[in-house]
Amino acid sequence: MTSTNTRNKGKCIVEGPPPTLSRYESQKSRDWNTFCQYLMTKMPPVHVWECESNHILDFLQSRDQFGKTKVHIQGCVFFGQKEPPGECNCPLKQAWGSLDALIGRLRAAYEENGGLTEKNPFARGGIRIFLREVRGSQAKARGVLYKKKEASCSCWYGN
Repeated sequence: MTSTNTRNKGKCIVEGPPPTLSRYESQKSRDWNTFCQYLMTKMPPVHVWECESNHILDFLQSRDQFGKTKVHIQGCVFFGQKEPPGECNCPLKQAWGSLDALIGRLRAAYEENGGLTEKNPFARGGIRIFLREVRGSQAKARGVLYKKKEASCSCWYGN
């Protein structure tokens, strides 16, 4: 039996029984479909090829409702502690790493579904800045500081 796969040509939904996909490919397909459905809930609905950075940022922020990472706010007594000794009412959010991986999968799916690399909205600077800010704020809330990596030579000269 043959199946019709409409992943290309800007379609958002895969039709028919999909071939056996790797975990990554399955997640990428689910993420793509979720993002496309999210765009259709906008008033007026937005087609995936017309989406802008603000649509992507709104989508990423909407993912916080499914978050499992406690992010302490500035006034919390546990702000900046790596292992807080108790509970608080600070919000649960999506972890930075989850958002970064999501953007990576959506970036790949965009191009696999016919989007042009040079017009990929998931690769824009505003998205990278948002992810960097999320990473920094979550690290600060946990008391973890990220230092900029210095350019170093990892060369070994020996006999």
